[in-house]
Amino acid sequence: MGSTTDSLETGLARVRDRLLAADDLVRGLASGRQKGRQPQWRRAELRWVDLKSGRHLQVTTYDATQAHTANHALGEAAAAAVDALLAEPFGNWHVETTTQVHQTRVTKKLDVITHTADRADAVVAERSHDREKERLLPGDDPVLVALGLADAQGRIKPSRQAKYRQVEEFVRILDTTIADARATGRLRKPTADDPLRIVDLGCGNGYLTFAAHRFLTEHRGVPVRLVGVDVKQQSADHNARLAADLGIDADFVVGTIDGAILPERDERPDVVLALHACDTATDEALARAVAWEAPVVLAAPCCHHDLAAQLRTAPTPPPYTSLTRHGILRERFADTLTDAVREMLLRQRGYRVDVMQFVESQHTPRNTLLRAVRTGASADPALRQEYDDLVASWQVTPRLAVLLGLPGQPGLPTDTTEAR
Repeated sequence: MGSTTDSLETGLARVRDRLLAADDLVRGLASGRQKGRQPQWRRAELRWVDLKSGRHLQVTTYDATQAHTANHALGEAAAAAVDALLAEPFGNWHVETTTQVHQTRVTKKLDVITHTADRADAVVAERSHDREKERLLPGDDPVLVALGLADAQGRIKPSRQAKYRQVEEFVRILDTTIADARATGRLRKPTADDPLRIVDLGCGNGYLTFAAHRFLTEHRGVPVRLVGVDVKQQSADHNARLAADLGIDADFVVGTIDGAILPERDERPDVVLALHACDTATDEALARAVAWEAPVVLAAPCCHHDLAAQLRTAPTPPPYTSLTRHGILRERFADTLTDAVREMLLRQRGYRVDVMQFVESQHTPRNTLLRAVRTGASADPALRQEYDDLVASWQVTPRLAVLLGLPGQPGLPTDTTEAR
């Protein structure tokens, strides 16, 4: 693996050359954002396809609700499409060619750092226009059958299509996040003797947990050691039997997210997951991840009752009365405010954070994902001031702030013994 650091112009020019290499490009993926800027697209994917009229660059861009696909003819049209995407302030470019994989990241100082790894064996790019969408875990994968998402013939059950979509998109994000974190030195390289330690806080029946383990071990060759935490003994017993049937190295601990005791060898996890933990249980999971200094954290919050209740009693600062006058708007604003302060608090604790949609809303209304990668950077005093001003204006005390030991706002409780 090699690493280069270039100016923004030079680094993106290298990305451009790789994307426009019509014979070599397998796939290009743009995601994330540059500091202080937001691209119009959540994600963009590029690949070359062969149509009746010749080779075209297929560009699929994703907004908050749907995908948009367009084909651009080889030559000026394709070059213009690439230039338009490079002009967007994406923070990360992942480019796969037939012989190499390039991970490119734009830093806060607008330098471009690229990590390049040679493939063990060259691959052949798929150019079919009508190919079936690539599935990370095909329907006949044993873990999907064991989880009850697919039938014995390897067909995804009609009633489980939405859950399967969640699994696919989550695993896709996890795969990209781990690859980027390893490429940038934020995540260690696991070995058979010291596997990647994943802790899932509030694992439930483990749909996403087992799927992530299966994909990383079987499709990426990453040794993984798994620990699941849930308050229900029934969930622990079910998951332990499933892990044994699938031959997965895992422990399942019964306990609350903030109080569960992990096996000694798992007390410094590499990846912490908290998927649809209800209300302040997400805050407890984030607080534990921060305390562990976990390099990678993926949290998909569920309901947001805590700040919503505080907003019902706190005076609304002018001129924002209309945001809380109506119940439905107040609830939606509480969701946004809750995740915004979580993002700010994680950044203060040395994490780079993306708040993103991980699956379309028709599959689940709880589709926001907090993706945090620990950089260890010192907190920006301006960010702390921005946070202080925000919570003081709305007179709220975020649960995560209490769990992290931050002082409460004047006149508001800071009791850390409140039940979940």
